[in-house]
Amino acid sequence: MWPNLIWFQYSPQEVHKASSHRFDQASLLLTRMIDFRAWAEYVVEWAAKDPYGFLTTVILALTPLFIASALLSWKLAKMIEARDREQKKKQKRQENIAKAKRTKKD
Repeated sequence: MWPNLIWFQYSPQEVHKASSHRFDQASLLLTRMIDFRAWAEYVVEWAAKDPYGFLTTVILALTPLFIASALLSWKLAKMIEARDREQKKKQKRQENIAKAKRTKKD
């Protein structure tokens, strides 16, 4: 059972050939990704040929970001409100302490 593992079934030449093929695919993909101008032209062409499909795709892709932004904004607003309430409580407490000290002195 153990000697029949996958990595023992291939010769080093076959492994090298497969890995070099993967490397060629990866370098080709990287070259295509780096070619930003061609990608931008493709996107502009796509937007011109199918504007509704393009807008639908963009909106669907950005929707999670909009939702995350809304949730984080709401959370930040709640944190600011809580901080303001705490500051008001502390200020009122300090005023009451000062008022109590004044009445003791009188």
